[in-house]
Amino acid sequence: MNLRSLFWILVGNTVYALAVTMFVLSNGLITGGTTGLALFFYHQFGMPIQWFVTVFNVLMFLLGAAVLGRKFALTTIVSTFYYPFILSVFQKVPALGQMTEDNLLAVVFAGLFIGAGIGVVIRAGASTGGMDIPPLVLNKKLGLSVSGTMNGMDTGILLLQMFFSDREKILYGILLVLIYTMVLNKVLLLGQARMQVKVVTEHYEEINQAIASQLDRGVTLFKSRTGHLKRDGYVVMSVVNNRELVQLNQLIQEIDPQAFIVINQVNEVRGRGFTLKKEYD
Repeated sequence: MNLRSLFWILVGNTVYALAVTMFVLSNGLITGGTTGLALFFYHQFGMPIQWFVTVFNVLMFLLGAAVLGRKFALTTIVSTFYYPFILSVFQKVPALGQMTEDNLLAVVFAGLFIGAGIGVVIRAGASTGGMDIPPLVLNKKLGLSVSGTMNGMDTGILLLQMFFSDREKILYGILLVLIYTMVLNKVLLLGQARMQVKVVTEHYEEINQAIASQLDRGVTLFKSRTGHLKRDGYVVMSVVNNRELVQLNQLIQEIDPQAFIVINQVNEVRGRGFTLKKEYD
């Protein structure tokens, strides 16, 4: 773990703790996660919350260490100790008390802060521990979406609390989960989304050369045949960022105004020019 990763892990946990202090605890909101699960076992089986949280977090830590590796275990230890510390500090600051009496407003801002905080921690290669670990394990083993899995688990935990909690609080809790998982998903994809452009044109070689020389982007040519006239040719495919998309579109229109263009947003691109440095022959 380098200093940069450590910095972002601390930042993410700090934002998370701010959300809990200013909006969740002060407004009596409920959430999913380990605490929500502990409340269910306490009311249904009489198991002390502190014991359940301790045992559950240890088990999840061991699971994460076994599946996700030593680096993950080390960074999760940082979150495990830093988060409760900074949370206790914030709770002693009067200015960070109840920010609003409107529960709906509190849910929205709590969702924004929590989603951003957890997202920053996960992007740094760690987690905040507890129920954050199973979605990461399922993502690695089965390729399931982190935010989607977290959403489903937290919603299930909230529904379990219907047996002993106010139904309106449950609805607020579900809304909170939906908001912070959407924000989490955006944070995880931040800076990684790209635009994939496919061009059907008779001037494929000119467009190929123009993209390489003017945009400094790679191009792949796919053999193609038109459906109506049965003409053989090539489809030009390239991946660019949002800023380059406008320039690419103008470039194509200058060479072939009749070109057929298909544009798709892709969530992540890996390889030379994106996650690897460009190399020139």
